[in-house]
Amino acid sequence: MKLELGIIPIRDIRFGSESRVEGGTVTVNKEELKAILLEDGNLKSVELEVAHPGDSIRIMPVKDVIEPRVKTSGDGGLFPGIISKVATVGSGRTNVLRGCGVVTAGKIVGFQEGIIDMSGTGAQYTPFSQLHNLVVVCEPIEGIEKHAHEKAVRMAGLKTADYIGKLAKDITAETVETYETPSVEEGIRLYPDLPRVAYVLMLQSQGLMHDTYVYGVDMKQSLPTILCPTETMDGAVLSGNCVSACDKNTTYHHLNNPVIKHLFEEHGKTLNFVGVIITNENVYLADKMRSSDATAKLCEWLGVDGAIVSQEGFGNPDTDLIMNCRKIEAKGIKTVIITDEYAGRDGASQSLADADAAADAVVTGGNANMLITLPPMDKVIGYPEVADIIAGGFDGSLKEDGSIEAELQVITGATNEMGFNRLSAR
Repeated sequence: MKLELGIIPIRDIRFGSESRVEGGTVTVNKEELKAILLEDGNLKSVELEVAHPGDSIRIMPVKDVIEPRVKTSGDGGLFPGIISKVATVGSGRTNVLRGCGVVTAGKIVGFQEGIIDMSGTGAQYTPFSQLHNLVVVCEPIEGIEKHAHEKAVRMAGLKTADYIGKLAKDITAETVETYETPSVEEGIRLYPDLPRVAYVLMLQSQGLMHDTYVYGVDMKQSLPTILCPTETMDGAVLSGNCVSACDKNTTYHHLNNPVIKHLFEEHGKTLNFVGVIITNENVYLADKMRSSDATAKLCEWLGVDGAIVSQEGFGNPDTDLIMNCRKIEAKGIKTVIITDEYAGRDGASQSLADADAAADAVVTGGNANMLITLPPMDKVIGYPEVADIIAGGFDGSLKEDGSIEAELQVITGATNEMGFNRLSAR
């Protein structure tokens, strides 16, 4: 499959009387967009805010981050099975509004949500401080059930990204990035001497609002399967998670997965990028065994020489990660795992909840238990008082002056296990 990403750089986002994209600026008719979002009867109110890089602004609690895009040719549309009809994506042309993001926030859905600081110490730990963000602050109706609350906020973000993306459908891209993967047979013929490498993408699927959707299907209901890498880059996978902010894969992460991008950069040069195997992270032992068996089987069936496995989350999913690693290695396939660490505030505790001698090639995104202090901001979009209860916070995290003392895990994307962050360790 061949996918072209038409890159439209965005340098500003603002409100105005007419929604449009022009000269690198996204202008949004606030009332028009709010009316669309309030068609959801589970939302009592919606407010829209803008946050730019360098602003003295804190956004919390953050649910998801999404990059606006639009299909301009090829099959399917944005977020098939959710926003658009079910159709295989990953081919044709998609316009990307690079440099901006849609951030969903508002009353807390689950305690494992996070913070984006647009300046100061916190901004150094999250890639989203570098985006021009349209923040969608969603207030649910009274008495709403938590899963309905999660869905309402998730859909508000996706609808907003779709709304903004469509503004750029007829704009000529400044640059075009092209990604193409041959079939398995073609790859063997084209690159007979290069090692064959697959990417095993572990998707959070523990339920209790720990969900990831693939073509609209909750991944915990699926066995591992194979995707063309360009499908993930074109909106086939999206986040429905309320998991710890530091290592949550937001929808933005899935659209811009750096493992996939780097494998494409080496494809045909140092390796043959065969494809992506998606697998789940379910709760029960039988499910973990079933999925890791199937993942290893798919790696063997594809005849790969090496596999990269990235995790999402920590604790319970550590078992899935180690099972995948051990079973893939047992097939004679060299395996590298990407994770992060919960090694205690002093870094002296065991980093993962599970371990195995086969996991001898590990990339880490940093220690999520590290204590940090976030300075007060001039403006908070959302609710600063949840600092004491979100994952990584504790009683007394929020100080009287508006500063926050908490573990690094409160920062959205700080220890991301795709490597979409600035930390690691040796």
